[in-house]
Amino acid sequence: MNTPAFITRRVGIYLFDEVEALDFAGPYEVFTTASRVAGKLWPGQPAPFEVCAVAHDAQARRARAGLRLLPDHSLHDHPPLDVLVIPGGVVDAERVRADVIAWIAVQAARCELTVSVCTGAFLLAQAGVLEGHRATTHWEDLADLRAQFPTLQVLEQVRWVDEGRVITSAGISAGIDMSLHVVARLVSPALAQATARQMDYRWQAEA
Repeated sequence: MNTPAFITRRVGIYLFDEVEALDFAGPYEVFTTASRVAGKLWPGQPAPFEVCAVAHDAQARRARAGLRLLPDHSLHDHPPLDVLVIPGGVVDAERVRADVIAWIAVQAARCELTVSVCTGAFLLAQAGVLEGHRATTHWEDLADLRAQFPTLQVLEQVRWVDEGRVITSAGISAGIDMSLHVVARLVSPALAQATARQMDYRWQAEA
């Protein structure tokens, strides 16, 4: 197996109250497992991903169903990010936080890649990140995304939509598939396949 030319990319996952647990935990597992697997496959290479959780402030958050989450950083003290992950869940409160929406817009302009899972697409759309792009979200929210952002081309029956610097995905498990796609794109398909195998996950590698 050829050794990829590794650089370490910092992945920041945004946490908020009523976030869907697997929408953040799925990508978290993919990127951290990818680094662990890469260490076995290519000893001595830098880890391909370093993952942190970012929230509005340092206070703990409650995911849907009550799981308590403690962020690593706030909007104001996190290190520079290379990949921004916006998970879904109940996003209504986040959409009216002007500082959150402004932060997403700034980070998306700076990051190599910005991705969303499920209703996280609404936050990207609110921040103007999806303007001019195709996008998707959870099947139950497709009509709302179209109605609220009529200039977007919203796609159905796809796992994710890769628009270069922006990727949106459908719900929960599609976020895992999309994250493995990111590993394949940024590092190598071989690492994505090995990561899926380590996770005992049947990766749907086609969008």
